[in-house]
Amino acid sequence: MQIFHTPLAKVIHWSFILLYSYGIFKQVDDLDNLEDNGLLILEVSFATVFLIIVIMRYIYMRRFETFQGANVPVHKVHTIFAKTVHRSMYLTFVMLPVTGLLIAGLFTQGHTDEDGFVISIVLTLHESFAVISYILIATHVSAAIYSRLKGEGVWSSMVPILNKEKPTTNKMITKISSVENKIYDKVEGYFTSKKK
Repeated sequence: MQIFHTPLAKVIHWSFILLYSYGIFKQVDDLDNLEDNGLLILEVSFATVFLIIVIMRYIYMRRFETFQGANVPVHKVHTIFAKTVHRSMYLTFVMLPVTGLLIAGLFTQGHTDEDGFVISIVLTLHESFAVISYILIATHVSAAIYSRLKGEGVWSSMVPILNKEKPTTNKMITKISSVENKIYDKVEGYFTSKKK
């Protein structure tokens, strides 16, 4: 029997996309804009709420299996890779508001010059975490689509559309999946032999 995510897990997952998107599109492009006290308060409030929601989401979602809803066996190495991507996403989602709050704090302490050593490091970290988040989200979405093509059942567990999955009989997808599993076997074999 296939196990699906709870309705609350689905709401948390999909509403977070809206929150993240809002955060990315409303970002401050110039530190001088933070001289507007109203904008500064809004930025600090948003970053604080975002951070709280990310932590609450992590606490709630970690109770679920990485491949919740899978109707086929999932290779151990694939599971480790997926967990690594998920945890990296959470780390990035935590560090985005933390570095944003550091920027606001430094700005209020008089570090208003973007060329200043300390604030430039924090700005670089903030921008780096934003780029890393794009890469991780693209990886997550690509993996979800690939899982849907393979018909593993994971897509149906979280996505409300196109969710009548059955294991694929498509020869090309089956061949790619076979190569993928051979790679996982080699990776597992490599690390198993290292332990001995």
